[in-house]
Amino acid sequence: MSRSVRVVWDDALTSYNFGPGHPLAPVRVELTMALARELGVLATVEQTGCAPATDDELALVHSRDYIAAVRRVSQDGRPDLAAGLGTSDNPAFAGVHEASALIAGASLAAARAVWTGAAEHALNVAGGLHHAMPACASGFCVYNDPALAIAWLLSQGATRIAYVDVDVHHGDGVQAMFYDDPRVLTISLHESPRTLFPGTGFPQETGAGEAEGTAVNVPLPAGCGDAGWLRAFHAVVPPLLAEFRPEVLVTQHGCDGHALDPLAHLTLSLDGQRAAYQELHRLAHETAGGRWVATGGGGYELVQVVPRAWTHLIAEASGHPLDPDTKTPEAWRELAAERTGELPPLTMTDDRIPEFRHFSHGYDPEDPIDRAIVAARNAVFPAHGLDVLL
Repeated sequence: MSRSVRVVWDDALTSYNFGPGHPLAPVRVELTMALARELGVLATVEQTGCAPATDDELALVHSRDYIAAVRRVSQDGRPDLAAGLGTSDNPAFAGVHEASALIAGASLAAARAVWTGAAEHALNVAGGLHHAMPACASGFCVYNDPALAIAWLLSQGATRIAYVDVDVHHGDGVQAMFYDDPRVLTISLHESPRTLFPGTGFPQETGAGEAEGTAVNVPLPAGCGDAGWLRAFHAVVPPLLAEFRPEVLVTQHGCDGHALDPLAHLTLSLDGQRAAYQELHRLAHETAGGRWVATGGGGYELVQVVPRAWTHLIAEASGHPLDPDTKTPEAWRELAAERTGELPPLTMTDDRIPEFRHFSHGYDPEDPIDRAIVAARNAVFPAHGLDVLL
């Protein structure tokens, strides 16, 4: 399915480091790239470096005053609480601007490759910092690289961009930046804001003005596993993308919906997440002419989940998906144990079969997942001329 695939990577991307004990440990992307390399996944793609996003590029989505504030913090690590830097979620550190701008630049490089045709698919697993707001850091995120990629595509003349966010947390920053822009369809599947940060992402958040119906939210109950999550995904995402027909599909692949993730309460398996990657790949080809920009995102089980999940993502995008029963290489297991002290997984599967019953076969109004599906469809399907119940 994939004609050309580019993975944007620079070892300096691991400099986005909030310090010891912070959940967003850069070792997770280091181990992802090491696993992909050891399994031969990177041999099937083009790997390129990137340059930091410039201030003018960052200003496509962030205020100039905020960029200047991040630069000041970057000089000596002195907090600026007005800018959201110096909190437990977003500790201030020297070099924060340079580290954040490089991640933003990597997503820009991915977007540029896809828009110019240099690559059909492009990935930045270090990206996906979807909580950053126009003038404030939030939720481990300083610069909003997915939003920046979308804004850059719009600046180049794109008129329809779809963004699908499968992180366990609501993609609030990206939604906020395009809430009144009818050119951008944002879809977020996440744990209910009643039980998880950031407390937004209700079905009633549907966009403003001419963009009514272009913000789509599917909040799922705590405990939701593969069958319910995939049922919700298939009930909402494919029909909307088929109707919207984006010129580029941008996706955020936070894997913190996994059952082992320490910060959230969904119970997805690695196999369920891999099934979502496969479907998004299919949808990129069927609805966006194959133009697909993918980023990482959240994910705080640093050894068991993140490296395997995103290695599967790269492999899926490459057109050479891995057999789930593939064994993790001994050299990688040794590296993971050395870097974290944890016992690494032996295979690339959780030994689950990600089956689900399609919503079109009928729904149960007493089931909380079905109620979430109906609420999301009721909120936005009519604006797209789609039947709520079919």
